[in-house]
Amino acid sequence: MKSPSPNKPLTLALSKGRIFDETLPLLEQAGIHVLERPESSRKLILPTSTPDLQLIIVRASDVPTYVQYGAAHIGIAGKDVLYEHMEQHPGGLYQPIDLNIARCRMCVAVEEGFDYHTAVKKGSRLRIATKYTRAAREHFASKGVYIDLIKLYGSMELAPLVGLADAIVDLVSTGSTLKANRLVEVEEITEISSRLIINQAAMKNRGAQLQPLIDAFMHASVEQTSA
Repeated sequence: MKSPSPNKPLTLALSKGRIFDETLPLLEQAGIHVLERPESSRKLILPTSTPDLQLIIVRASDVPTYVQYGAAHIGIAGKDVLYEHMEQHPGGLYQPIDLNIARCRMCVAVEEGFDYHTAVKKGSRLRIATKYTRAAREHFASKGVYIDLIKLYGSMELAPLVGLADAIVDLVSTGSTLKANRLVEVEEITEISSRLIINQAAMKNRGAQLQPLIDAFMHASVEQTSA
């Protein structure tokens, strides 16, 4: 793990989509404007109105890796991604602020008509499709249920419909995708939101530059929560 060069601008790692969209107002409250948008630019490094800050656009699951290994000083990642990342890469990241953005929940879902509550009797065995393998494994272990994990990265809702899995563990926001695919939510594992993460070496070596940005995120997230 290392800190990026002190001669370079601070780098904030973000993923496209909901986290990016909900981070923009927090940056704007801090007086920082992103000069290009990822949906209208092919660039993966985006400038801001502050010369000392740039954004890099990476896959959501890669944000903690870029920050932990020093390719970015700071980032924003969901609790779900961080939980899976920290199993393989413990330490190396500060997580000072829950920004309360990109809120959703991690749930177990099954096909309509599947008798989940009978299926999860202690000592039973289920096939679970998910990309959140650590969360799924620990959840079912706490219930005394044996599981065969099937790791998928997309189209999770398809797995029960074609007999690949008995249930899925996935993120749910409105539930409309589940409903459209004849799935029902049967159990909530945990609530999810996105958090500010910081490279430990960068905090030590460039803390004076990072602290105003951290304070701005803190202030903006408090305002958003109380709004």
